[in-house]
Amino acid sequence: MSHTTTGEPARRASGATVPVLAFAGIVVAVMQTLLVPVIKDLPRLLDTSPSSATWVLTSTLLSGAVATPIMGRLGDLFGKRRMLIASLAVMVVGALVSAVTDALLPMIVGRTLQGFAMGAIPLGIGLMRDMLPRERLGSAMALMSSSIGVGGGLALPAAALVAQHADWHVLFYGAAGLGVLAIALTLLVVPESPLRAKGSFDLPGALGLSAGLVLFLLPITKGSDWGWSSPTTLGLFAAAAVVLLLWGLMELRVAAPLVDLRTTARREVLLTNLASIMVGVSFYVISLVLPQLLQLPSQTGYGLGQSMVVAGLCVAPLGLTMMFTAPVYARLSARYGPRTTLIVGLLVIAVGYAGGLGLMNAAWQTVVTSVLIGAGIGLAYSSLPALIIGAVPASETGAANGLNTLMRSIGTSVSSAVIGMVLANTANDVGGVAVPTMHGFRVSFLIATGAVAIGLALAFFLPRRTPATTTQLRASSEEDANLARAEQALAGEEPTGFRGRVLTADGTPVARAKVTLIDRHGRQAGATLSGADGAYALAVPAAGPYVLAARAPGHGPLAHAATHTGDRPVDLDLSLPGETVPA
Repeated sequence: MSHTTTGEPARRASGATVPVLAFAGIVVAVMQTLLVPVIKDLPRLLDTSPSSATWVLTSTLLSGAVATPIMGRLGDLFGKRRMLIASLAVMVVGALVSAVTDALLPMIVGRTLQGFAMGAIPLGIGLMRDMLPRERLGSAMALMSSSIGVGGGLALPAAALVAQHADWHVLFYGAAGLGVLAIALTLLVVPESPLRAKGSFDLPGALGLSAGLVLFLLPITKGSDWGWSSPTTLGLFAAAAVVLLLWGLMELRVAAPLVDLRTTARREVLLTNLASIMVGVSFYVISLVLPQLLQLPSQTGYGLGQSMVVAGLCVAPLGLTMMFTAPVYARLSARYGPRTTLIVGLLVIAVGYAGGLGLMNAAWQTVVTSVLIGAGIGLAYSSLPALIIGAVPASETGAANGLNTLMRSIGTSVSSAVIGMVLANTANDVGGVAVPTMHGFRVSFLIATGAVAIGLALAFFLPRRTPATTTQLRASSEEDANLARAEQALAGEEPTGFRGRVLTADGTPVARAKVTLIDRHGRQAGATLSGADGAYALAVPAAGPYVLAARAPGHGPLAHAATHTGDRPVDLDLSLPGETVPA
């Protein structure tokens, strides 16, 4: 799939761009764990049954899964910053709806709207790819990718503190306030990306994917309530398989699909997405097990008897460590590549869970486990967008990272269902109350270790970094991508077009001058930047008359008419600010 630019000069990303985008990602991730401290009280608070109350959590998960790839594609087409703001705005509306109700149905509606904001994370990664120079991109993407875990980890103690000392609706007012702040900062600091994908939005593809995801994730999240062998559960899984198969066949025939399945089927993309599911599984296990272990009464013989707030504080290092691993990841990835960093991260997670099997006897031991696993998940999460970006065209980064984020969400959903079933089946009945057992906790950790082992096997089959992959990763912004294309054209790897050098009037080469190719209809047919020696190259889509417009800071603009016959390159030096000089 090709891409184009808006034709407008892009604002350069400021030093505040990355923190603001990461903050937006953290705010969005808060929605996933906002209600964890009051889960057990939801039936009473909403005056409903326990099975109905679970829809308050399920609705957010389903809408987030649906919105993530769709918002990524919309961002590629219409502007990533624009869609990021739209995602945050929908989240704010949803938080306010939930803040003013005690009824189940409006609460589900509000939580569904909050889930739509999950698309903000791949949109933020796409903005970074389009705007940042390559020396800043690695750590920036690592921080943005980890924000989903950082937000979830930091939200637990904060939400527990609010729920313990104030009305639970304050949680939603706080979330709305954070959303408004994120929107304001984005408007003030984050520039819009000039890159746009060509084509139109694939509405049938979006509807088909949405239906397939809902049919697949619904029985995963509700299987414990309905029964895993019930006709409803099995029927929905079968329907999901049929719908997703038909959707895939349809996407292969669409000129501009929502998800380019041919790109997704590439070895690196496919294996990265499968490994993402395993990382998602391992991330959610610790989030489910440790808070319960910490809050169980010490009278059980293994519970640690901590308050809700202390339990949240003990798990908070999970998110904090993920945040602080971003610069570590940047250094490791720059030297060894994202594949190696993913493998290292998975190994650290495995060590954390294996060690955690024997570190469940005191609160400080859970902190050690959280730090170790957080470091591993931070490295693994940080590697995923770099692997995806290195394997897809620049115009598909939003949709591709949206799909990758969806894979992580599927992993957390599967983890929630499987671990919930394990803890329920191993629980002791005490006075009619199911109390999780230490055996259940340890089995859960073993399941996480198994998921990490599968992820490691997948990571080892990822292709090693090749020169082609390195070049693609280096093209981390619009300017670097243009330079890479110019180098390819000069080497004869592109179709014929115009080539030459951009010079000053006295013959001095002009580096990073923007050269734009305009066709006879007045439309932009291509753009590039001159290299360090002033060299530029532009491929032409067809033979015919063109205008080459050149601009550079400190020099006057130049517009020169030229005709291309289509059979061989036309050598043309461009002299700023005046006349052209034949090469």
